[in-house]
Amino acid sequence: MPGTDADVIDALVGITPGSPLDAIRARRPEARAHAQATYRALFAPEDLGNVTAQERFAVGTFVAGLHGATAVAAAYAARLADSGVPTALKDAVDAAIKEARTHGPYGSYTPGPLSREDTPGPVYRMEAATRGALGARLAAAFEHTHMLVFHPRDAAPAALQALLEAGWTTTDIVTLSQIVAFLSFQIRVVAGLRTLAGRP
Repeated sequence: MPGTDADVIDALVGITPGSPLDAIRARRPEARAHAQATYRALFAPEDLGNVTAQERFAVGTFVAGLHGATAVAAAYAARLADSGVPTALKDAVDAAIKEARTHGPYGSYTPGPLSREDTPGPVYRMEAATRGALGARLAAAFEHTHMLVFHPRDAAPAALQALLEAGWTTTDIVTLSQIVAFLSFQIRVVAGLRTLAGRP
């Protein structure tokens, strides 16, 4: 994955200037610019606040891994490695992805007509060894991320308590949620463009 100046979606897809896909993206210049600006704001802001670059790229890698977006996960993992994390933490992120992969979405609606679509599914609870390697803060973030990705119907204020107890402030939680939402968007755009290019 390139730095923040090069267009990240173009790099993930392999879009070159003047190519047919470049022309397609050029039809939506504002969407292209906003996607890149959002990436910069989330992964290379002027002020990181309490959420470190390592945490941001670890969560990005985890989200992409949950979605099965191998190329995107590899790109975020490379940025995580560039941030100087120890090998043990990178291995723990990989382990968490393997533990948490499932299908979905799961969850329950408020009792009513939609209840017939309720789908039970696993709630991710990290294995002790992985939790120890990641630390309490990232472990809580990963479990919450799994909830957002696979149990969006079940997300509730009570689910935020574990994050607060692990040291995430309300501002940090907003940042975490934005990263998860942006990755879900980015992965779908990359998948669509790669399909158009004949490289699913």
